[in-house]
Amino acid sequence: MKGAFFVFASVLLLHSACTPEAAPASLRADARPNLVLIVADDHGKDALGCYGNPVIKTPHLDALAATGTRYDRAFCTTSSCSASRSVILSGLHNHRNGQFGHEHDFHHFLSYDTVQSLPVLLAAAGYRTGHVGKFHLGPEQVYHFQERFVADARSPMEMVEATTPLLDGASPFFLYLAFSDPHRDGQFRQALPHAPDGFGNRPESYPGITEVIYDPAEVIVPDYLPETPETRAELAQYYQSVSRLDQGVGKLVAALRARGKLENTIIIYISDNGAAFPGAKTTLYEPGMQLPCIVKNVGQTERKVSDLMVSWTDVVPTFLSAAGVPYAPGYFHGDDFLARDTTVEQMVFASHTFHEITMYYPMRVARGERYKLIVNFADGLSYPFASDLYESKTWQSVLNRELATLGTKRIDNFLQRPRFELYDVLADPGETNNLAGNPAYAGILEGLIGEVREFQRRAGDPWVVKWAYE
Repeated sequence: MKGAFFVFASVLLLHSACTPEAAPASLRADARPNLVLIVADDHGKDALGCYGNPVIKTPHLDALAATGTRYDRAFCTTSSCSASRSVILSGLHNHRNGQFGHEHDFHHFLSYDTVQSLPVLLAAAGYRTGHVGKFHLGPEQVYHFQERFVADARSPMEMVEATTPLLDGASPFFLYLAFSDPHRDGQFRQALPHAPDGFGNRPESYPGITEVIYDPAEVIVPDYLPETPETRAELAQYYQSVSRLDQGVGKLVAALRARGKLENTIIIYISDNGAAFPGAKTTLYEPGMQLPCIVKNVGQTERKVSDLMVSWTDVVPTFLSAAGVPYAPGYFHGDDFLARDTTVEQMVFASHTFHEITMYYPMRVARGERYKLIVNFADGLSYPFASDLYESKTWQSVLNRELATLGTKRIDNFLQRPRFELYDVLADPGETNNLAGNPAYAGILEGLIGEVREFQRRAGDPWVVKWAYE
């Protein structure tokens, strides 16, 4: 590990006795900031105006970035919904908190009962806690919120309106606002050219929403996707869904401002994982794990742009520090990124094992300033597709046209991966040139393998045994 990016206890077991300390009774509730965590569902970094997309309309998120900080290198640790959300709310990698993959239906992945999540810790410290929208976590008592507001997670205005009881009141609050947009909805729009997935869009729209309709000819096809009419049709629907959630962000900011609480509120906007397109979601390539992160800090009025490397394991300790809630050093796998020493060499780690229970493909990642190593522990298996991605018109257009590439990446390399993938992400941002077999990079490969193994050991990763037994 480099520097102090992750501070670990000397030995971390799956059920460690090291837990956050109780908050002192002397904390003054009225002096502490309100905390808002907004999590989009499958929102990639390339579909935001403030990140350089000139076509998509996201004026409210752009305005948040204009008076906040836009982080240009922020990463989820696992590019799958439940697993990622468990990391966001626990501060622990999913292989340690127990939420290895999807929670719902027959998947039934659940976090360990011993996990102490952000809403539970903040409630114990005197915060009022509330959630609205998508949850997709378990068990409930581990991720317990005092208030669970009911609203359609595709209807941003109704979601914000439902939370007004939490926004009112004298004591500080923690709001977890979890949109279902812009996740796919599995409803193909047969009346439209190339029958794209609907991404939650519907002709009658949603209360208070002004739908933004996009011309497929004008959307920007990112480098990791194929240039096909089907891709463009789906990107247009995806953009529309993003623009809808953007209006919900605007309504929340307006509601805080109207109550005189905006200046004393920390807002963090992130996505659980990359866009629901092949090459992004469920992968630990850059489109799957490098995501939007916009932070509006207390009293901040000027725009900032940061190249700090942020991990979703940092969210919990950052909010606890802001709330004045102490925690045992080494308990969390991240730290307070708002107070981090920026002089140390930076590195982030990722740990993906499942999407759905039938989609086993354990990957571990060490991603530094320039070089990135992906270790595929199931390299003998073909890469398993998430069902919504396989059925997408985008992927089907690849199959129907018998394309050799998915964007800039060869299909055969995408589906059949080697044990080690080493990329120079500065010279090769598309991650197409695997340097692992190049003797000139043997030292870099060996060093990053050591980083991954040490990360696994210190983070209590059961898959560390793969080095000894395979």
